[in-house]
Amino acid sequence: MGPLSSAIGVVALIVLAALAGASEPGRVVLGLVIPYAALATFLAGICYRLVQWALAPVPFRIPTTCGQQKSLPWIKSARLDNPSTGLGAVGRMALEVLLFRSLFRNNQAELYERRFVFGDSKYLWLGALAFHWSLLIVLLRHLRLPVEPVPQFVLALNAVDGFFQIGAPVLYLSNLIVLGALVYLLLRRWRDPQLRYISQFSDYFAPLLLLGIAVSGMLMRYGAGADVVAVKRFAIGLATFQPVLPEGLGLLFWIHLLLVSALAACFPFSKLMHMGGVFLSPTRNLANNSRIKRHINPWNYPVKTHTYAEWEHEFHDKIKAAGIPLDEEQKNG
Repeated sequence: MGPLSSAIGVVALIVLAALAGASEPGRVVLGLVIPYAALATFLAGICYRLVQWALAPVPFRIPTTCGQQKSLPWIKSARLDNPSTGLGAVGRMALEVLLFRSLFRNNQAELYERRFVFGDSKYLWLGALAFHWSLLIVLLRHLRLPVEPVPQFVLALNAVDGFFQIGAPVLYLSNLIVLGALVYLLLRRWRDPQLRYISQFSDYFAPLLLLGIAVSGMLMRYGAGADVVAVKRFAIGLATFQPVLPEGLGLLFWIHLLLVSALAACFPFSKLMHMGGVFLSPTRNLANNSRIKRHINPWNYPVKTHTYAEWEHEFHDKIKAAGIPLDEEQKNG
């Protein structure tokens, strides 16, 4: 029921946006109330989750490692897969965040003719990398809407992303990559029995929301069209807290806006929050220097102990009566 209920939820949002966008009060709610409420939920939720993770105690070094730890000088260590310094941990985090290094090493195992066959899973790595980078480019390109004047790097990004121009408007390569990567990731989750078995509502809802956002945005640009001037006025009004509702935004725009708001509102409470969590993961951001430096739990509280000498002194007479030699007498004798 996960895929079906998620699809029903996304379709319900689309129908709600279509109904609300057909009336003036509905457009006021869609354009003025929901975006600010979603933004407030997004910021408050992210701050709450990050503070929760930052305050979680990490008394010991628990990094996951994939290479030789630094030990003897003549044994070559893996400086990035098993970093022993802070700089190495930064390099490891950079490879993880920018290139998904751990996902690149991901393996898959299948039962084939009563044997386990191990192989790599590079298609997943490639699909995830293409999706995240192209989505980042799309988000950066959207800065031309709420910002005036448009930053030069956004103009340069537009030129590079739209170099493969076919007619007008410009065909952005990142749009096609986002769409293709999302379809691949959803089909992979649906076709793999093991993955489908452990998938929940949120595992389908977020990708379907993203797919709805991508499709509605592309339809606005390449299909029904949108008044770019009106969209820019609306975006600048939201960004400057002086919201306006210009004419000519169109039904697809309200659908696109509601889906984006829904994604922003549920972002901090879903698995999408791995975007911030990866930086606070002690299995990734710590150097593995346990052989170099002794780490003591800072939360250790003083424990009352009872030494053997104290125990012997307490039961001195009984131990002596039983004929058991006493350490204290042996030391003194």
